[in-house]
Amino acid sequence: MRDEAEDLLAVVCGEEEAGARLDAFAASHAGISRARAQKLIEDGFVTVGGRAAKKNEKLAAGALVEIVFPETEDAEAEPENIPLDVVYEDGDIIVVNKPVGMVVHPAPGHASGTLVNALLWHCGDSLSGIGGVNRPGIVHRIDRDTSGLICAAKNDAAHASLAEQLRTHAMHREYRMIVTGGLREDAGTVDEPIGRHPTERKKMAVIRPGTKYGDRRAREAVTHWSVIERYPSSGFTYAGAVLETGRTHQIRVHMAYIGHPLMGDTLYGGGHTPFERHHQAHIDGQMLHAAALVLTHPRTGEALRFESPLPEGFETMLAILRAKEDS
Repeated sequence: MRDEAEDLLAVVCGEEEAGARLDAFAASHAGISRARAQKLIEDGFVTVGGRAAKKNEKLAAGALVEIVFPETEDAEAEPENIPLDVVYEDGDIIVVNKPVGMVVHPAPGHASGTLVNALLWHCGDSLSGIGGVNRPGIVHRIDRDTSGLICAAKNDAAHASLAEQLRTHAMHREYRMIVTGGLREDAGTVDEPIGRHPTERKKMAVIRPGTKYGDRRAREAVTHWSVIERYPSSGFTYAGAVLETGRTHQIRVHMAYIGHPLMGDTLYGGGHTPFERHHQAHIDGQMLHAAALVLTHPRTGEALRFESPLPEGFETMLAILRAKEDS
């Protein structure tokens, strides 16, 4: 029987892989050991054409292999004395300016050094327990290589209020980004559902209804973007983005989908231009910054707006782009 799953990988066996053993095929495409693949097969987390499979069975061309990755049991995060850039704090919420490179909560491969570890040290026991032992107080998150504002709840009532604001889009999040290419319009909206990429587990993708993978965990996702500055000499655009929804990698996926991946975002097609390679020293991950956060205070009902300046590397890249336009 399958437990509640963390994610799902669906792969179609190609002609060149016909005859491969299922366990070897699953291990190769999922990036896991053959032993782990065999265990997933034995526990019923792998199917071929919708039916339970055996680890040593041979695959035919065109066979659909689905691998469900069950959630691992959380291990309690430990407090760590990591400096935090606290933008605002009271008895209910804390707003932090997260640097590039910091993971929000512990996960396999990142058991320490996360924002949660730092918050546990800074806040002690005063964090909401709704997120579980590994995500106390965490209501929303931003990617490891995205910088900027994130809010955490210090009690369950605040957590419930912030979660409802996210659900109803009352919490307003503004981003700044540098994207590849020149956006033809001054503003636009990408309204396309996002789900786990059907063949690359570490990626998300636009998965449209009616397509082969259209029913596989895709969720509504809406991103509004607007041009701030254009740099035709270099082939980039400085833009803003506002989220209606908060899907994993949403801005990165949506901008890549419309042909404008973020500068430095090698996972979704950025980072490969001569300009990016020449200025790599100033590009630390994707050029994406959570610049503003607007919410209603969960206790007082006051409308609050928080802003975060662009990080140094981001400002440096803008200065280089502007200088090239002026030269």
